[in-house]
Amino acid sequence: MTFSADEDFARQLGAEDPLRHFREKFHLPLGADGGPLIYFAGNSLGLMPKAARTVVERELDVWAKRAVDAHHAADTPWYSYHETLREPTARLVGAQPNEVICMNSLTVNLHLMMATFYRPTKSRFKVLMEEPAFPSDTYAIKSQIVHHGFDPKDALVLAGPRKGELTIRQEDIESALEKYGQQIAIVMIGGINFFTGQLFDIERITSLSQKRGCVVGFDLAHAIGNVPLALHHWNVDFAAWCSYKYLNAGPGAVAGAFVHERHATNQKLPRFAGWFGNDPNTRFRLHLEPEFIPVPSADGWQISNPPIFSMAPLRASLAIFDEAGGMEPLRAKSIKLTGYLQFLLESNHGDKRFTVITPGEMDARGCQLSILVHEHPKELFRKLQAAGVKCDFREPNVVRVAPTPLYNTFREVWRFAKIVAEHH
Repeated sequence: MTFSADEDFARQLGAEDPLRHFREKFHLPLGADGGPLIYFAGNSLGLMPKAARTVVERELDVWAKRAVDAHHAADTPWYSYHETLREPTARLVGAQPNEVICMNSLTVNLHLMMATFYRPTKSRFKVLMEEPAFPSDTYAIKSQIVHHGFDPKDALVLAGPRKGELTIRQEDIESALEKYGQQIAIVMIGGINFFTGQLFDIERITSLSQKRGCVVGFDLAHAIGNVPLALHHWNVDFAAWCSYKYLNAGPGAVAGAFVHERHATNQKLPRFAGWFGNDPNTRFRLHLEPEFIPVPSADGWQISNPPIFSMAPLRASLAIFDEAGGMEPLRAKSIKLTGYLQFLLESNHGDKRFTVITPGEMDARGCQLSILVHEHPKELFRKLQAAGVKCDFREPNVVRVAPTPLYNTFREVWRFAKIVAEHH
């Protein structure tokens, strides 16, 4: 698409945007001037859907009126509440409904997945990760390695950027697989890197890793609700994600996990068990059922009963994704938003004051652009904040911005680029 730096062009793009009305479904935080902030921080915490209040209040009312009976007697019984999230979540990650479960938090789900899929042996004990990975993933994986009696110095294989580069080349992931493939038990990569915004080729990494006998898992915290996913078709072994970024489910909201059908239906796989992973037909026999019989689906990894008040807002958000037509139209707008932002930044700046370190190819990035600022990075960040932009700063010199298709506009992108252009 041919872009123009003229403000009227930004207005025109907005007027032609078929998704523009979805912005009205969210609460927009207001700045000091009483107008909405330019909220480009959906990669950290998505905005609150207006419908979330109603959904949560409904459950509070049910608790007040029904108390314990609400587990079975409410319109949406608490006992099976997680089932209401199954199909809309499966649509977002490209899975069959029996392959997904919303539960816990992201790092807890990674631990549960590792408990099943990281079965190191003397000859195959290594874990391949990207560098830098999100710190919580690194802590989780190092602790799993130690838990199994290995040393992370020997067991951790990191695929990082080359000297002088900031993103990771696909061929470097492939050469790490070539070199260590027979020793790697698990490949565990963030689908989109939190720092650079780089989207990895999940399908290719999966197929190359499995050819070498490795199990493959992805942290989709920055990918779900951001880019189209096809986890079942890509044959991914497992994945986990949080739901408070692009899924707009609120702080610390319930996370999710994907277990491919070939594993999900295998009741013999080892796992950390709890009563909500057990067969629901016999679950309430309690002490009369000393043997754990997992549900033959991703539900078999559930440990505890569903946290109703942290699931309720996710229902409100998932309904909006379905109403918008799923990831395809959202992705089309997202590509246009980030492409437009990059065009404006580059047309304003022949002077190399910063570099967009997120890959330029559309299939190698999602909503987020990471901007490496060469001079006075913190001053620019403070200036953006003062001008009513909500984005974030990653040490030492990167500003991350994420124009999100559900609630951000082309004019906001134009205004952001103008503020950056005036920074000296």
